[in-house]
Parts: sequence; C-alpha cells; structure tokens
Amino acid sequence: MELQLLLALVLGIATIIVLVLRTRLDAFVALLIAALVTGVVAGQPVLEIVSAITTGFGNTLASIGIVIGLGVGIGKILEVSGAANALAHAFLRAFGHGREPWAMGSVGALVSIPVFCDSGYVIMNPLARSIARVKRAGYVTLALALGCGMTLTHHLVPPTPGPLAVAGILGADLGALILVGLAFTVLLLPVVVLYARWIGPKLEPRIEESVREAVYGELVTVGGGTAAGSGAGTGGTSTGTGTGEQHSDGLDHEAAQPPAEHTTHDLGDVPAGAKPHKVGALVASLPLLIPLLLIITNTVTGAIDQNAQGVIGGDEYTPSAWVVPFAFLGNPVVALVIGMVLALYVLLPRWTPRNKAHGWFAEAAASAGLILLITGAGGALGNVLRSSGVGDALAEAVAATPLPAFLVPFMIATLVRIAQGSGTVAMITAASVTAPLVGSLGIDPVVAAIACTAGSMVFSYFNDSYFWVVTRFTGLQGTDALRGWSGITTAVWAGSIPLLFVVNLILG
Repeated sequence: MELQLLLALVLGIATIIVLVLRTRLDAFVALLIAALVTGVVAGQPVLEIVSAITTGFGNTLASIGIVIGLGVGIGKILEVSGAANALAHAFLRAFGHGREPWAMGSVGALVSIPVFCDSGYVIMNPLARSIARVKRAGYVTLALALGCGMTLTHHLVPPTPGPLAVAGILGADLGALILVGLAFTVLLLPVVVLYARWIGPKLEPRIEESVREAVYGELVTVGGGTAAGSGAGTGGTSTGTGTGEQHSDGLDHEAAQPPAEHTTHDLGDVPAGAKPHKVGALVASLPLLIPLLLIITNTVTGAIDQNAQGVIGGDEYTPSAWVVPFAFLGNPVVALVIGMVLALYVLLPRWTPRNKAHGWFAEAAASAGLILLITGAGGALGNVLRSSGVGDALAEAVAATPLPAFLVPFMIATLVRIAQGSGTVAMITAASVTAPLVGSLGIDPVVAAIACTAGSMVFSYFNDSYFWVVTRFTGLQGTDALRGWSGITTAVWAGSIPLLFVVNLILG
C-alpha cells in the first residue's frame, strides 16, 4: 500500500479517536473532520473532498434516514404504552420458574430491537429487581443477563439505528442482515446466560448497600449471604431462611412468583365507563413483528425470484410481477410506516390525545437526531475513502495478507470501540472504512455488515455510557463492574468470531 494513502487512513481514524476522547467535539463533527484530513493527506483536490463529503452524506441518509426515524418512533410507543413490559412478562411466563436468566436475556434482546439500550434497560430493570426480591437472591445474574441481551440486538439486529446505518453504508440487504443478526443473537444468548450465572453469585455479595436495600428491602443474614426480610416488598412473607433449592445462579427457584405488572405512562384522561388500558403480549408484538416479517419476506421472495431468473451477483435484476407486492410492502420504509401506524392505533387507547402522541414522536426524533448525523457523516467518510483512492489501496494491501478479508471490519470496529467507547460510532466507522473494500475483495456486504456490528460489542467499560447505566443500576463498582459488565460483553464478542467464519463460508 502506498505510504501516503496508508498515512491518510491512519490519520483519519486517529482523528476520530482523538477528537472524541480529548475535545468537546462529538462523533458527528469528528467524522467530518476525519474525512477532510483523509482527503487532504491522500492528495485529493480540496473541492473534490467537499463534494465527496456532501454526496456521501446525502446518499447514505437517503437510503436509511427515514427508516431510523420510524424505528425510534415505534420504540417510543412501545415504551410509553406498556407494550414492552407486556412482552417482558410474556417471556417470563413462557420460560417458567427456574429459567429467569434465560427469560431476562431474551426480554432484553427483544426490547432492544426497537428501543435504545439505555432507556430500555431503565424500563426493564424494575422487572429484574422484582424477580430478585421474590426469589431473595440472584439480582446480579438477572441484571447482567438483561443488559447483555439488550447489547446483542442493539448491535446486531436492524431496525436498531447502528446496524441500519451499517447496512446503508455497505449496501447490505436489510432482510438478510436481520436474519443473520437474529441467528447470531440466538446463538450468543447462551454465552450471555452462562457468563451471568457464573459471575453473578461471585459479585452478589459485593453489591452497593443502597442498591441491595432497594432490591431486597430489609436485609437479614442467611448462611453468610443476605436476603430480604419480611416487609421487603414481597407481601409480608418471611424470607429469612427459604425452603427452595438454591441453584448455581443463586436463585431460589421454589419461591418464584410472577412479578406485578408495571404501570404505563400517562396516556390521557380515561373517559367515564372506559376500561383501564392494558396491552396484551400478542397485540404488543404486532408493530415490531409485522415490519420484520414483511422485510424478511421481501428478502426471501426476491432471492427465490433471482434464482429462478438465473441472476448472478451484480447482474441486472427486474422483479417478476408476483414479487412486486412483496418488494413494495417489504421495503423498509413501507414496512416501518405500517409498524408506526399499528403502534399508534393498536397500542395506544382511543382516548390518547393527538398532542401526546405528537410529543412522544418528537422525543423519539430528538433522540435519533444525533444518530442520523453520525450515520450521514460515516457515509461521507466512506465516500472520501473511496474517491481518494485510499479504499482501493487498502483492499490491495489486505488481499496481500493472510488475514481473512471479512475480519478487517471486525478488527477496525473492535479497535475503535475500545478507543472511544461508542458501539454505534465504532460500527459506522468500520463500515465507512470497509465500504470501498467490499467489491474489490469479494466480501459479501451482509458478512461485512455483521462483522462491523459484532466487532463493536467488545469490552464495554468506562468510556461507554451504557456501562454506567448497567453498573449503577446493578450496584457494581471498580473491578467488580469490569468483571461483570466488561467481561460479559467481551465474552459475546469472542463468541461471535467462530460464527463469522461460519457465515462467511455460507454467504462468502
């Protein structure tokens, strides 16, 4: 690789890391400055750099901006209507007593598809506390399983904004990425539960006293450990000794009782004679499940049609007449518009005022604003890398090494995540750098996309805002926080590596 182009790439990535870590500038501005630095060092004419930035920004948002906005809107309605809680309780009932860590991990994975990790964890953490209070132990196990279950889909499954952005930058088929991301989630969930069950009992005695009291109430000593006394919020039932079998995760499985349902947000004044608003699990799933099924159906029918027509690789493809309805309804924009309409008119009661619904959507749009800007800036950086020749030079350099090409985006995402903390920024940066390589190295765009997203899960620690959400709610500090949360995120990152080799063999 030509030294000047290599230097342009290194300085571009270093610019992002230094600006995010050491200055008041956020990732959006850092990515734009990195694009300028990369183009200048690579010797690209300055006016062409600006043109490449604006073109890359616009093209990226044109393909993915609407989808991100609709996705966060659906998530907000799931949150305020109580639908997220309804789904969580349904999972708990489905898994049954004794499998609460599996249920909490699955709940986290489901809720985090439409809802941001940070807010999703805040919404669902009371459920973990309620179960631990009834069972008199095992809060750390449940809290870590919940948090890392959310990490899986937050990083791997669209319509979470990060994977959506990566799909747009790399041109990956969204339905295929959803399927692969869901498969990774299912296969990595046992890693989450096993690690949580292993580390949870070790860290349980080290919870901060304020959090312990908030979870268990009045504490009494039981066999060298702690448990909730009578009046700990379990209906006055004595929990001094417990009669249930204690399993390796520290949970008393005989004492389990379903936790109380959680209240919803203020949905408006209830008319006289109207029944209290309550969302069932099946209804709660519709705004999430139907768009996903439509997108996946579009992918499957398109693949069948292309195979029937003998379309290979980049050959021109014209959908057959029978595929057109699926292609229309399964377009991510149309599918998520349908999901948004379902969320507003199925999850919310008829008496909810329009201004409340508009306000919730405005809140969701505000939370998505920075993600949209970062996504567009990532597309701008990728276009500069492409137009300046850095991408082609990097592809030639990678082709000359023994490193599998699909591991390049994985390692870039890993390094950027460790350096600056944000998984979304890490995967978007990796996708931006990788985009020029996909065609020249023959990497399948879906493989490249899942590599970017999986690499960004590594070692969540002090520079990650979600680290503080999970560890503060769990009551872990210092090395205990690192052993619990940083450890479990690194475990799923490591578990994704063999899965990447498998998916590359299938799709590559």
